[in-house]
Amino acid sequence: MKTVPQDILSASILVVDDQDSNIALLVQMLHKVGYTNVTSTMNPHEVCKLHRDNAFDLILLDLQMPDMDGFQVMEGLKTNEADPYLPVLVITAQPGHKQKALDAGARDFISKPFDLAEVKTRIRNMLEVRLLYKKLNQHSEHLEELVEERTAELRESEARYRSLAELMSDWYWEQDEDGKFTKVSGPVIDMLGIRVPALSALNDADDTDESVRKSPALGWNEDERRELLTTIDARQPFLDFVLTRRNPDGSIQKFQVSGEPMFNRASRYIGYRGIGVEIATVS
Repeated sequence: MKTVPQDILSASILVVDDQDSNIALLVQMLHKVGYTNVTSTMNPHEVCKLHRDNAFDLILLDLQMPDMDGFQVMEGLKTNEADPYLPVLVITAQPGHKQKALDAGARDFISKPFDLAEVKTRIRNMLEVRLLYKKLNQHSEHLEELVEERTAELRESEARYRSLAELMSDWYWEQDEDGKFTKVSGPVIDMLGIRVPALSALNDADDTDESVRKSPALGWNEDERRELLTTIDARQPFLDFVLTRRNPDGSIQKFQVSGEPMFNRASRYIGYRGIGVEIATVS
């Protein structure tokens, strides 16, 4: 990311001085160098409004002016919430004012009487920094917009996935990275061996204890269930895994389940989700 000469020469510049001769000298010098967008004013009270309307890339500001000096102008410019960057290059004949001006927010200074070579160099350097700042800010805004767009697309895709998963299956579940259920439908709670009366109780510390999760689940084939839990603990996907349950009336149900681990954009594990269907019941 860099500026080009044409960007610098077309930058907007405001010259503020109460002496018409100083303005004429600076404007003439800027035009002679090739700057094409130069404005001037002898009224310091106009500066804040002019900057709000035009968002100048550089303000050449005389410090010693009657009625309203350059320090007061800078304080007024700081109220511009649209752009917190203060693109001010102060002009002063007082050596003691230089550090004070920098402390007040000015980016640099030019001494009177003018050394035109120095003036040209400081103006160009400051404009180059200012334009780089603007490009960086625009790039950051563009990245934020892309992130928002991708996030919206991801959420929309996730919503479509969940909708289709629920339509194509008898039940659906989600777990967070700690194994706590965040969404449950169907017999998944009992299938994984966590038997509690309500979903809210799943998030209690006692209910997610390893000894509870590994305890026998009534009617389920323990070898199959243990294999499924091992796969989930290893954060591995599984497809069409068959689980069997024997009911109190002697009938046998078979379920087919599929699941996958979930990861965020930073590739950090954030949980599991899965679907399942009942494929058979044998009396």
